[in-house]
Amino acid sequence: MALELYHYDRSTCSQKVRICLAELDLDWESRHVDLGTGKHLTPDYLAINPNGVVPALVHDGRPIIESTVICEYLAEVFPHSIDLSPHDPVERAAMRAWLRFIDEVPSMAVRVPTFNRILHFYQKMSAEEFEAFAAKMPLRKHFFLRMGQDGFDGTEYDAALDQLQGTVARMERALDDGPWVLGTNYSIADLCLAPLFARLQDLGLADMWAERPNVTGWYERMTARPAFRKAFYEGSRMTFATA
Repeated sequence: MALELYHYDRSTCSQKVRICLAELDLDWESRHVDLGTGKHLTPDYLAINPNGVVPALVHDGRPIIESTVICEYLAEVFPHSIDLSPHDPVERAAMRAWLRFIDEVPSMAVRVPTFNRILHFYQKMSAEEFEAFAAKMPLRKHFFLRMGQDGFDGTEYDAALDQLQGTVARMERALDDGPWVLGTNYSIADLCLAPLFARLQDLGLADMWAERPNVTGWYERMTARPAFRKAFYEGSRMTFATA
């Protein structure tokens, strides 16, 4: 059994797969992909993940892409002392509904305040260099073009924050039924949400859940898990330097 994870330290999608690997107590080989130098756009990496994003898992020579899919794959192929996916089909469907929501709403929304804080990287480029950079992106071309070198406008920024606040509110209601978003079952849904909250904390937006006791307790439980601490090793949190 050989597991290779192509990942970037501070990528939220990479972080959730690292949490999953740690929860399942799996050994894996690190293949760090430096996004700052464009390693995710090289022919070698695109042969593994044609989307040109991280992470990608290679299991015995066969690539698995999309972070949530990777987590479900790992939980299915490597059942261990912890069940990360419910056995009951209805509960499993509820988990998958959360996973779709996470991928479509907060995972997309958190990118807006994140990239607005690292504009200095793109502002060093000429307009022509930036357009050429965006054009290389298999999936994110239009994301970068919408952002531009001046950042997302107020309307898009406010919409992203509204989606993130809506996510917190939805979680607060769900957590009425237990310590985890599926009640008593800790699952892939929880570990996929955790990096998003770590990112919001790094962005200085933790006040979103300051008045949400259920979410506050959930995040405290999540960050106390050994798997979380293992996945968020030194240097894996965003620091948002301005130069």
